[in-house]
Amino acid sequence: MSGRSGERSLPEGEYEAVLVRLDALEHAAAEIGTRLDERTVCTELADFLVRRVADAAAVDLRPDPADGGPPAPGPAATAGKTALLDHAGTEGAEGAEEAEGTDGAAVLALPLPAPGGADLGRVRVARTSGGFTAHETAVVAHAARLAAVHLGHARRLAATEATALHLQRALVAEPGRPHPNLEIAGRYLPAGPRTLVGGDWFETVRLHFGRSLLVVGDVMGHGLDAAVDMNAYRGALREVAATDLPPHRVLRQLDAVVAEDEGRRPATCLLIQVDPARSTATFASAGHLPPVVFAADGSAELVDLPVGPPLGTGLGGYEPAVRTLAPADTLLLFTDGLVERRGEDIDVSLARLAALRLPPGSGPEAVVGEVLRRLDAHTAEDDVAVLAARCRERPTS
Repeated sequence: MSGRSGERSLPEGEYEAVLVRLDALEHAAAEIGTRLDERTVCTELADFLVRRVADAAAVDLRPDPADGGPPAPGPAATAGKTALLDHAGTEGAEGAEEAEGTDGAAVLALPLPAPGGADLGRVRVARTSGGFTAHETAVVAHAARLAAVHLGHARRLAATEATALHLQRALVAEPGRPHPNLEIAGRYLPAGPRTLVGGDWFETVRLHFGRSLLVVGDVMGHGLDAAVDMNAYRGALREVAATDLPPHRVLRQLDAVVAEDEGRRPATCLLIQVDPARSTATFASAGHLPPVVFAADGSAELVDLPVGPPLGTGLGGYEPAVRTLAPADTLLLFTDGLVERRGEDIDVSLARLAALRLPPGSGPEAVVGEVLRRLDAHTAEDDVAVLAARCRERPTS
């Protein structure tokens, strides 16, 4: 020791080692946990340790008790040779175990301690020759604690998203059962992995005299609030539709009911009352995009119909349109996420759908699948809901 009274100088080389350690700790905060995803956090932890202190690193996670199953494996970032422990390790820093393999390699294992004391797993680092200094062990321990915090956040986020997804599936459940004289198929696709709830929905309502009401709607906005409003619209529509009013009058009643609630978000909605016995469809639209009819030969045609204001404005003004259905015609109702593309005019988007040519005789399931595939709906920027329906052929005697 030397210097003025009360001061101590660091041993030779210790000052540089401290600076290296501090630099590593600073970079750990920036390089580990860039995304709240278990696999990403594990990869970033292993990569960081290989760059800073080791020749090889691996992360082993324990199963998440919340789901009772094994987590996504934490992939190892490796360089050089990894030696397995062949005897009990000696205790190093807090919770650390260091051992020397038979080939002279050193292996250091530390826990991944989550806040609250939970042990999420272990991280192992290896060096082909020579042991780990106290500073290097401290860097590994710090990186492990940092990763454990991010892993805990990732698991909580995954649990929240799973709950939201279950809610979405409950809200966008299978539609009501139409009359047996109608074949239907529907699909809901959320926009991206993080958008799990929204306001898009579809429904069918069985009416008297063999008729069925087809419905598709889109509540403005996204997220849980839009999904809650969507469920309210869906419930109100079922009640109004049970009165067996024509579609345009159903929209009038629904608009009046919703307009009384100032907190309810506006929504677009399309109704089609299908009467297989008369081979007719009656349409009414509240600000919604027109449906498409796919003919028996696979050609598509947009239905031209009057469009009233969205629901919730209290303005009314909905009008019906009637169309005859040819044998094997398939109706397709959809929300705007199916066709809209950023920066593109909606007429161009609709023309792309109308230009589709499907295999002749495609039924509702085939139509839904082909349309979603050809329009690349799985990568759409907005939620997508589609509903297809076709009258069953009546047996001839």
